[in-house]
Amino acid sequence: MKKLGILLSGRGSNFEALADSVDAGRINAEIAIVISNKPNAQGLERARERGFEAECIPSRGFGREEYDRQVVQRLKEKCVDLVCLAGFMRLVSAYFVGEFPERILNIHPSLLPSFPGLDAQHQALEHGVKFSGCTVHFVDENLDAGPILIQAAVPILDNDTEESLSARILSQEHRIYTEAINLVVDDKIRIEGRRVVRTL
Repeated sequence: MKKLGILLSGRGSNFEALADSVDAGRINAEIAIVISNKPNAQGLERARERGFEAECIPSRGFGREEYDRQVVQRLKEKCVDLVCLAGFMRLVSAYFVGEFPERILNIHPSLLPSFPGLDAQHQALEHGVKFSGCTVHFVDENLDAGPILIQAAVPILDNDTEESLSARILSQEHRIYTEAINLVVDDKIRIEGRRVVRTL
């Protein structure tokens, strides 16, 4: 069975959704390790409560590649096949990408390439767009720029706040991240340039 490594920095809601999917047999893989760069991340505690190996590798004081080398070493020690960023608030280095080529996924709360980076929901409301959503994409060394694997659209309502829009997007994040991981671990996609093509 393929092994997942989950990286997070905060509360871990996407991690918990993935763990629920693993427990229910909706993901054809197991979670080998959960790593956070923040010692007080709620997601670490939630992972430990669920019986997963969870640890903090603090990022403070380290350069990007210097830090990534520590994380990559730990992921490889756990024989991780696919790295899943779940609210991991760091841009990974070219070194990290090179060690896990086409094997790092991220979930982002917008329809990329619109509104990359922080505060995507705020950006969407400020721009007055009528739809937002979420994107699972492969990670490269650029911010929210890798090939797009799957997306889900969410209508923006006239009375939406950042909180209400975020909540509707989050429910779609939980759904499509599971689907995206299965597409990768079951070898049902190939990457052609910037396009991700389903093979089955």
